[in-house]
Amino acid sequence: MQTASLATTAMRFDIATARRIVFGAGCLREVAPAAKSMGARALLVSGRTPRHAARLVVELHAVGVGAAHFPIDGEPTLDVVTAGVTAAKRDRCNFVIACGGGSAIDAGKAIAALLTNPGELLDYLEVVGRGKALPNPSAPFIAVPTTAGTGSEVTRNAVLASPAHRVKASLRSPHMLPTMAVVDPELTVDLPPAVTASTGLDALTQLIEPFTSIRANPMTDAWCRDGIRHASALRRVCADGKDLEARTSMSYASLLGGLSLANAGLGAVHGFAAPIGGMFPAPHGAVCAALLPHCTRTNLEALRTRQPGNPALARYEEVARILVSAQAKADDLVPWLLALTKDLGIPGLGSYGLTNAEVDDVCEKAAKASSMKANPIVLTSDELRATLAAAL
Repeated sequence: MQTASLATTAMRFDIATARRIVFGAGCLREVAPAAKSMGARALLVSGRTPRHAARLVVELHAVGVGAAHFPIDGEPTLDVVTAGVTAAKRDRCNFVIACGGGSAIDAGKAIAALLTNPGELLDYLEVVGRGKALPNPSAPFIAVPTTAGTGSEVTRNAVLASPAHRVKASLRSPHMLPTMAVVDPELTVDLPPAVTASTGLDALTQLIEPFTSIRANPMTDAWCRDGIRHASALRRVCADGKDLEARTSMSYASLLGGLSLANAGLGAVHGFAAPIGGMFPAPHGAVCAALLPHCTRTNLEALRTRQPGNPALARYEEVARILVSAQAKADDLVPWLLALTKDLGIPGLGSYGLTNAEVDDVCEKAAKASSMKANPIVLTSDELRATLAAAL
């Protein structure tokens, strides 16, 4: 396999991420001292199991920072974010901390953005809103992930559900990059196996898609290669959730996936995930997990048929050699992914209510999704339908 020489490749890329990233077991203790310089009172956003957030409240109080707790249940909606902004203003919060999975972090990110910008959420939201640019930087925001999957702690957008429109849309701006990301693998040790599996496969997806994206660059390539190697710990961590070394590998893979997707884009898996997540009660990670093998197969077949010289084919072979074996070919990657999703108990999309009757509607929306624009090849309507049907 040949790779492009940096000396002959026209190189230009623009990397953006959180202002400060802290990684390592036990680093949750660094949140409170850092928060002290951001304001006197924080809105603390958490998920439905706020054990780690409760510890943060105690540590914040110990350094003289007040905290108003704002728990959310499930993935964030427009109404949840609006309520969070109201709560933050009512409680005179200067900044936001989110401690939880990708849903809590996305909610916190959106709340921080609206705390300092005029108007309402729909003024700035893509797809269902007016899509205006945020004029002002967000309020200071600390992201503390408790899952290893989304990488939202280092991205510039928040994915929000609009039940009225049956769609998910992004609030997106460079102003929304977190002030600080604190990634402590110890916080993931008590995740249930099913959540570990689905979020871990989301992390893997968010490394494979940027690596094969039309917007890949040398820096994201390096992140993706390293991240994919670490994501090979997924089977191990699902077998033993107390394995801190494996948990650390998955947290690191998730972080690198977030860095990569924010700077190189995604692909077909996330193109499908956006409308499916808005139309059905399906967790984002589980949707991506169910789609990954089938989108990979479709991309490989489409590339070989219509663009046999596309460099993404060599990228897929490189992924196979990292995950499967040193001698693997690109064709070995799909069976490996299918076996992995089967062994980890990933359900098909039909388990969330998606049927053949909705396939055309989902595919029409997926074709227009922002993530689909970075896929290594434009997929036909027939290819999209066949892919989605295979994932049911």
